[in-house]
Amino acid sequence: MTHRATRIIGTDVRNAEGEALGDIKELVIEPRTGEIAYAVVSFGGVLGLGDKLFAVPWKALQLDARDHVFVLDVEKERLRQAPGFDPDRWPDMANAQWNTEVRRFYGQDRERVRPHPDSPASRSTTGGEAAPRR
Repeated sequence: MTHRATRIIGTDVRNAEGEALGDIKELVIEPRTGEIAYAVVSFGGVLGLGDKLFAVPWKALQLDARDHVFVLDVEKERLRQAPGFDPDRWPDMANAQWNTEVRRFYGQDRERVRPHPDSPASRSTTGGEAAPRR
């Protein structure tokens, strides 16, 4: 089943217990594959986290088509420890260390994430060429 991005943005996110967590604000596309890498979620209104945003790995979310919500299997209290960012200071999502930290938090660290070839994390220290892929 396919969905338009405009139908996904604004969709509520709940946990497995059905508690409201927040809503999807943006979608982040992996440029090499064209797939959705992250849903940027605001948990602020529900958890009192202010205007912070959180990049949730797309594969950590499950669509509940019956209720028209996404389910994130994380307890509400655990989300207070989630790596977040300010709306006007987005992280370098091509950074391998950032990807690993976020994916590990949401239990998605089994997938190996390679830095984007244009990311500083993928450049060698000798000539600025992209590090070889393994």
